[in-house]
Amino acid sequence: MSLQDRLYEDMKKAMKAREAGKLRLSVIRMSRAALKNRAIELGHDLSDDEAIEVLAKEVKMRRDAALEYQRAGRQERMAQLESEIKILKEYLPRQLSNNEITQLVREVIDSVGANNERDLGKVMGVLMPKVKGRADGRLVNQIVRDLLKSGSE
Repeated sequence: MSLQDRLYEDMKKAMKAREAGKLRLSVIRMSRAALKNRAIELGHDLSDDEAIEVLAKEVKMRRDAALEYQRAGRQERMAQLESEIKILKEYLPRQLSNNEITQLVREVIDSVGANNERDLGKVMGVLMPKVKGRADGRLVNQIVRDLLKSGSE
């Protein structure tokens, strides 16, 4: 079953659950709309990889917004966004742990011969396709920077 089919089936279940499935239904509808918009932009039906990319972007947008709400002291809105992120993550591949990301970063640093922070672009260019949809880009960037700093010292 494709990711989009799974979203459709889960949307039907959430509709049947009425009040209990309200947030879930809302998140699934927003996700399906984002997927449809992206398909229209590209001019073709999305593959599962493209759909995962869209959903990962939705998670990132909510994370960024949650940080802003936290800074503004709007805890209830932040909590809602965290709930939405939790629902969206159910449709994404398992996220890589920090150790797994660190291991991948070390492999890429060795393969491209990076030895200082000026090589960040080279490392990120090779690394990001490998972790796409499975790790937060900010976290990956931070780990790469940390390892490149420690390597150049």
